[in-house]
Amino acid sequence: MIKQFNRGAGHEWVIHIKRTLDEGIDDEDLGIPACIFSVPKALVSTKQEAYIPQLVAIGPYHHRRVELFEMERKKLVFAERIQKKFHNITFSDIVGHLEENVSRIRACYHAYLDFDREELAWTFAIDASFLLVCLQAYKIKHEDPSTSLSASSLAQLVDLSKKKTIHHVILRDVVMSENQIPLFVLREVNRLFQYENPDEVLASMLMKFCTHLSPIKIMDSQQQLIEECLQKNHLLDLLYCMVAPKLEEESSEIDESKEGKENLEEIGCFKKAWKFIWSFLCFIVIVPIRFLVRIRKSKAVKVAVTLPWQVIKQLCHLNTKSEITNLVSTARTVAAEIESVSGLNNASLLIEEFSIPSAEKLSGIGVIFIPTIGGLKTIRFDKPSGAFYLPVVDLDDNSEVLLRNLVAYEACLAPECTVFARYIRLMSGILDTKEDVKILRDSGIVLNRLKSDEEAANLWHGIDKFVNLTKVPIIDKAIEDANTYYSKNWKVRLAKCFNKYVYGSRPILTFLAANILILLSAFEAFCSVYNCSK
Repeated sequence: MIKQFNRGAGHEWVIHIKRTLDEGIDDEDLGIPACIFSVPKALVSTKQEAYIPQLVAIGPYHHRRVELFEMERKKLVFAERIQKKFHNITFSDIVGHLEENVSRIRACYHAYLDFDREELAWTFAIDASFLLVCLQAYKIKHEDPSTSLSASSLAQLVDLSKKKTIHHVILRDVVMSENQIPLFVLREVNRLFQYENPDEVLASMLMKFCTHLSPIKIMDSQQQLIEECLQKNHLLDLLYCMVAPKLEEESSEIDESKEGKENLEEIGCFKKAWKFIWSFLCFIVIVPIRFLVRIRKSKAVKVAVTLPWQVIKQLCHLNTKSEITNLVSTARTVAAEIESVSGLNNASLLIEEFSIPSAEKLSGIGVIFIPTIGGLKTIRFDKPSGAFYLPVVDLDDNSEVLLRNLVAYEACLAPECTVFARYIRLMSGILDTKEDVKILRDSGIVLNRLKSDEEAANLWHGIDKFVNLTKVPIIDKAIEDANTYYSKNWKVRLAKCFNKYVYGSRPILTFLAANILILLSAFEAFCSVYNCSK
């Protein structure tokens, strides 16, 4: 039975190959770069439900999943409604039109599509129609409703399931990286349904949909992006271009040089005098401690500590397991621990160079947070005023899925410039706890529609895991300026000095205490042998 099955499958494969060779392989569109990718397994493993569709499949990647078949039937219901509304357009006409562009469609996908020409055309015809139904809720108001689909189509779909949460599940599935279809397919299908200004209507729906769903609020004046939106690869690509525009490195370098000159001019005599006094005080404290550390590390001190006890042991004929020997070994252990503690301190300093203080710490030294609506390119830190400019972010139940898929799409599309992933790392550093979220919420930067501030703080952590971050001049400069402003604050300096020279000197004090204990124990042992007088 198994052999017959294998022979049948092999025979079907041969027939498929012959048919493909007879029809010919179109290679004229091989120069089209892939723009729809499979999410790397490392990212999917962090949170599978954020990358794999849970209700509806759009496109070929998840078309044959059995658990999504129920929604396929509902998509056919809407396809039938569309066909009844437009009597002169049938789905056979749409499929025939898409079959002419199958090779171009295949080129947009990074993975191999195991579909024949007809099945692929039918899949895109139904999915593009369903996606247009979802976009009808964002249709411009002044258009004649008789020439368009019903604006409440998506609401009707939600009513079919009698669950309001289904609406959000559909929105999350539509923006997933593996659930995208090329925008030119959506454009071609929309032209068959719209008779007046089809591209203008589609652009308006796409921009309103992306503006409504985007967690990062952007400026209202987006005429240039509206004109270019139909040239984007797909819906997620349009969202990515809205929230993470290309950042010019030259402008950032010019701004950096200007701010550097302004900062140099602002340094007055008072700051120079305070800097001199502070350096002198630190010199008085640091020099003796460094001298003691050098003495402790020298071999002469180690010999001076261990040699007398060896001589006393020989004179007193003490047992090797005596208290003195144990204390000597304890002193050596303490010396070894000092080296390891210093190594850990150096490692922690290296980690701090790539981090940023939390919003609570920055607010504690007088930093104010100012919201902006210009996207990621408006991120900056103003040293003279201590103001941190951050874009407004609106967090709801759909935000995490969208943020994760934007990072995944960026990692596949432009791994050499991970602008959005760098922003995620910035926000995960600023928002550590619910207190940090409260500070940014009060400042108007975070609009939290989640259940709690703690949930909003945890949302940012782990999104950029397994993503190789690159340098982004604007964001890196803001982080560097914030760290510099924080480290130069007198409260922070005082706390660092206290931790470094008080808590940091504990191993030295322990070492000295151990040696004093050895001296006292040795003296007690010597007196117990030779009966020293009081």
